Amino acid sequence: MLEIRNLHAKVGDKVILRGVNLSINDGEIHALMGTNGAGKSTLSNVIVGNPAYEVTEGSIMFNGRDLLAMKTEERAHAGIFMSFQSPVEIPGVSMTNFMRAAVNARREALGKEPLKSTEFLKLMRERRKLVGMDSRLVNRSVNEGFSGGERKRNEIFQMAMLEPTFCILDETDSGLDVDALRIVAEGFNKLRTAETSALVITHYQRLLDYIRPDFVHVLIDGRIVKTGAAELAQKIEDNGFDWIKEELAWEANSNI
Repeated sequence: MLEIRNLHAKVGDKVILRGVNLSINDGEIHALMGTNGAGKSTLSNVIVGNPAYEVTEGSIMFNGRDLLAMKTEERAHAGIFMSFQSPVEIPGVSMTNFMRAAVNARREALGKEPLKSTEFLKLMRERRKLVGMDSRLVNRSVNEGFSGGERKRNEIFQMAMLEPTFCILDETDSGLDVDALRIVAEGFNKLRTAETSALVITHYQRLLDYIRPDFVHVLIDGRIVKTGAAELAQKIEDNGFDWIKEELAWEANSNI
């Protein structure tokens, strides 16, 4: 599904990604962990096409297409979705109108007819129940007056409505208490299929207790330096990242 090769990227004059390689197949969940400033959010922003980030080298292929040649909206229509770390308010724009515009824009890009009002409202009701979204929230403006947990649940609701094939959860667990984290993770798990994949960016093991990854990657200084099974996340939770840095230093000295 997603094939990243030798990816380098920067913001302004600051180089952040320094040769990322990553392959994600259909149905796989990959977790990405690392210290602050390692480049985790930069990688997600590059994938979705944030214009503030400049790719200077490397490639990204998505289902056989050159992702870097696609506009941001084309990537979304192709099935890429990102749940933001800090979802913003959009005052004056109702959730219903926002979601109707987004859903029908993707349908148009896929050559499908827009949903009629009755069809859309039925879909919205079904997906709201699926992820446990309070009916009162969908009648407000986007994220206006929402708590942190409600905003994160709203992200999962949007994902349910848009039915992407590749999802990025960028520190979705940030600021959530245990109950809110469980609810958000359960909503995500209900949407998983054999054809959908995800990149879960997190600092902590606790989210991965609910969203069990197939692979865990460690990003340090703009490179993925270690990959393992789900147990790697628990080892990082127990011991931090210093042991990985020590391994890297030992390997570098051994090659001198």
